[in-house]
Amino acid sequence: MHCPFCQNADTRVVDSRVSDDGATIRRRRECEACGERFSTLETIELKLPAIIKSDGRREPFDARKLRQSFDRALHKRPVSEEQVEAAMRGVVHALRMTAERELASRRVGEFVMAELRKLDQVAFVRFASVYRAFEDAEDFREELDRLQHEVTGEAQLPLLGEAPARHDRKRK
Repeated sequence: MHCPFCQNADTRVVDSRVSDDGATIRRRRECEACGERFSTLETIELKLPAIIKSDGRREPFDARKLRQSFDRALHKRPVSEEQVEAAMRGVVHALRMTAERELASRRVGEFVMAELRKLDQVAFVRFASVYRAFEDAEDFREELDRLQHEVTGEAQLPLLGEAPARHDRKRK
């Protein structure tokens, strides 16, 4: 690692710490020549599959596009940044686990829908409406009916005017 101050090639690691999520290592380094200290982040570099678009084009996986998809679906929904980051990591993990060199964008959409289904019903239906190209209200109704049968009400907000579930616990 070259020193960013004097460009010397000899630096030594003074301290290493693993991040909270275990995905990166922060290394504190010191230059042997000028004595300046600086930090580096070390992450695992795994090649994600290329994405095959519906028109046949191939493009590299783009985490920014994934983030935009989550942001659009979760716009003004009560979901924390940490939950969104965890969902994105879930999608990336699923992509890696396929061990494919190329993957249809349709499969990526399925991974996103699986994560959104766990996070928020409204966001899931928003994404599904675009992803599955809903054409009318009946398409929404069918998806809502399917969702009602799948979800057990695990900390989700109600759909279409249902009364919210009451919890016996007192809130502090």
